[in-house]
Amino acid sequence: MARFLRLEVLNRIVETGLVPVFYHPDSDTASKVVAACAAGGATIFEFTNRGDGALEVFKTITEYGLKHVPSLILGAGSVVDEATAALFVANGANFIVGPSFNPTVARFCNRRKIAYLPGCLTPTEIATAEESGVEIVKVFPCESVGGPDFVKAVLGPSPWTRIMPTGIREVSQAKIDMWFKAGVVAVGVGRELIKREYLEQHDYAAITKRAEEMLGWIRAARRQR
Repeated sequence: MARFLRLEVLNRIVETGLVPVFYHPDSDTASKVVAACAAGGATIFEFTNRGDGALEVFKTITEYGLKHVPSLILGAGSVVDEATAALFVANGANFIVGPSFNPTVARFCNRRKIAYLPGCLTPTEIATAEESGVEIVKVFPCESVGGPDFVKAVLGPSPWTRIMPTGIREVSQAKIDMWFKAGVVAVGVGRELIKREYLEQHDYAAITKRAEEMLGWIRAARRQR
């Protein structure tokens, strides 16, 4: 079951501003990636349910975190139904992320006081999710709906909405500036943080350095808002 309160999870997302998003079928590799991100300051992590055995890998990462990275807040992503959400929560998920909004997942998470971050693409979807208790919505695929301009447009009439774009194709200081100036509370980043070449070379120090770099960009962007 979850080790962190829902408020702790949501606050960590907002405070950190960066949620690494990752899947790998090998539990040793996945654990090392999680540890590398945490060493760089990214201590909240979304492991996606995108392959056979994902739950077993998730269990291993949870156990690894308890022993080696006690500050780690681990969540499960790519969750589309209540049964899958329940399985991951029973095995230590502290938050649930989905590519779309599912009211039964929202109801389950509310019952268990688990943060739920569903993917939304329209103001109506965002409002529906918020009515169901969602505090932070994931905009995915974020580039396809207009990028930072979409965020600005949504926050104009709904300044209380909290948005985390995921699936950013290009992550640079200029792009991070644009997203945070538009009003996002955090960004979910996958391949631009955990690059394929880093994995192929087992260069976990490079992942740590990349996480530190991105978090530095986020802090700088927030100072300029």
